[in-house]
Amino acid sequence: MIRVLLVDDHLIVRNGVRLMLGTDDDISICGEAETARGALLLMEKEEFDVAIVDIALPDRSGLDLLKLLKTRNPKLAVLILSMYAEDIYAVRALRAGAAGYLTKNSAAPVVVSAVRKAACGGRHISPSLVEKFADMLAGDSVPTHECLSNRELEVLKHIACGESLVQIAKILHLSPNTVTTYRARIMEKMALGSNVELARYAFENGLLQ
Repeated sequence: MIRVLLVDDHLIVRNGVRLMLGTDDDISICGEAETARGALLLMEKEEFDVAIVDIALPDRSGLDLLKLLKTRNPKLAVLILSMYAEDIYAVRALRAGAAGYLTKNSAAPVVVSAVRKAACGGRHISPSLVEKFADMLAGDSVPTHECLSNRELEVLKHIACGESLVQIAKILHLSPNTVTTYRARIMEKMALGSNVELARYAFENGLLQ
């Protein structure tokens, strides 16, 4: 039996994943959490083979939770689930140790296959993602935002949504000064001169849900 931990703050998403996996006798969702904190608490009480983690949680990013889960249990296979297309977060997730990246419009057979492959120690990598890796190895140009750290990318998205530095600081549990520093780094790395240019870039490159 493959024991699955499901972490997503949207009940409708958890219900959908539960339905997808519920038809297979060898897979069981043994724990559900709405937050990163809830997931970590469940990890202290239960043993899981695979975790399916939303990339955008209320209290912490899914990539941060991925690292924490792998620290506590290196054998745990973590699949990242996201509304964002593969070219936004998939490479980052795999570099951080994820066993695969699933978009929320993935078909049920794809999700089931990914869980089984992850449980066996493999990685779920779609054909389009394989092509992206091939382009990177060939030295083809990559989007400018790939030069940003995971935290910088988070800050970029919040700025692009029109949130103030104070609001972003509260959401990400950072000081306003730290957010200001991140903004400066983002502008420098991406050669942008204003929040308007940043927002335009985010929109044109699909960084906003």
